[in-house]
Amino acid sequence: MSEQFREQGGAATMDPSPLARWLTSRVITTLNRPGRLEKAQQKAERERVKRGQPHVLEYFHQVDDAWSHLAAQALAPLLQRYDVVLVPHLVSGPTGANLPEPDLLPAQTRYDAALVAPHYGLDYPPDTPAPEPARCRRAEQILAAVSVDQFPEAAVAVGQAVIAGDDGALEALASRFGTASVTATQHALERGKARCAEIKHFAGATFYYGGQRYWGVDRLYHLEQRWRSLGLGTAGELLFPRPPIDAGSYKANGSLTLEVYASLRSPFTAVIFDKAVELAVRPGVRVDLRPVLPMVMRGVSLTKEKGLYFFSDATREARALGLEDFCHFADPIGEPVRRCYSLFSWAQGQGKRVALMSAFLNAAFYRGINTNRESGLRYVVEEAGLSWREAQAVIDNDDWQEEVEANRQAMYGFGSWGVPTFRLLDARGNTVVWAWGQDRLWLIAREIQRVLVQA
Repeated sequence: MSEQFREQGGAATMDPSPLARWLTSRVITTLNRPGRLEKAQQKAERERVKRGQPHVLEYFHQVDDAWSHLAAQALAPLLQRYDVVLVPHLVSGPTGANLPEPDLLPAQTRYDAALVAPHYGLDYPPDTPAPEPARCRRAEQILAAVSVDQFPEAAVAVGQAVIAGDDGALEALASRFGTASVTATQHALERGKARCAEIKHFAGATFYYGGQRYWGVDRLYHLEQRWRSLGLGTAGELLFPRPPIDAGSYKANGSLTLEVYASLRSPFTAVIFDKAVELAVRPGVRVDLRPVLPMVMRGVSLTKEKGLYFFSDATREARALGLEDFCHFADPIGEPVRRCYSLFSWAQGQGKRVALMSAFLNAAFYRGINTNRESGLRYVVEEAGLSWREAQAVIDNDDWQEEVEANRQAMYGFGSWGVPTFRLLDARGNTVVWAWGQDRLWLIAREIQRVLVQA
């Protein structure tokens, strides 16, 4: 764990001026208003047709990234199904402020890739160590030398050799495909980095088509649906559909606990929180809400490019779930978060902790209610079924800080650092599985039912 995070504790003071708060809220709401994405896609298609260009799919590949290895396996099936032209780029991955937790993120991606790969018909071996840097540099030399037609096959084969630590296989691939010089490889990486910056992105495993970014195989269903709307592809099911969130029919009767690590300013938490609670409650899984501070209030860097992508991606995910009102946004960073968290213990005593979290997220992300105002926070409290008069007697205490910091440390302790994170515990408190992201709730649902079936 990075030293800056090990030393974090308590609440940061991240309080923009009223004007800055309003401007942030206005910009994000405007950029993600209903219909804007569709209009942007239509405009991109008109321009493509006007210029007589083919359908171009750009792909950004990072050799030491587990998510990139999954994405590379998707290339050949996509190119076979859809009439698109591939333009691959080599990148070296995020750096600086775009890589806020370098010790945790790579390990988390390897764990996650192994977890989800079978559900997408892909492969990533579990419990793999970090790839050796020297092998990664050799892998980059090979991929810098291959032709575009060779890239899908080569990227997968090279990735398999790197993951397995098989130098013999890597050299066999070097003999087959050739290798670029160190200088030429570096130039290829620099070109990939420059193009990534040009499209305002920050990571490998990213597909770029018609002005839109799709990070990871779990966003390919958006891209495939877009291509289908343009008449591309052959008949049949999507190649990489998002697995459904299936609650199943088996009952837990309190034998399982779902820990939900969440923050009040996370757009992805806002997208999935109510569905996660519903998923647990329906089969009788106990919900243990574990609030943490928003990233920028606990020292985790967030660039403008990354923040805007997160909000646009969360909006796209919300609309796919039928949440059309999402991203009527009123930024709750700072004081509203602290004030609401100061009510959590009081709300817990009335069995309303989850309801308070839900009401706050709904106000900030779906209704555009300014929780920095007394009236906004009152709305949240009363929407949760609590008394505003009673809340005023306990609000603005500091008792909550120790809990949210303990929750952060617990989350970091088992390998995650972002929200929402879900951890499923058995009757003895042992971890069954944990997963990071609103796009992993389907996995939690499957694990709940798997455990109950076995029981």
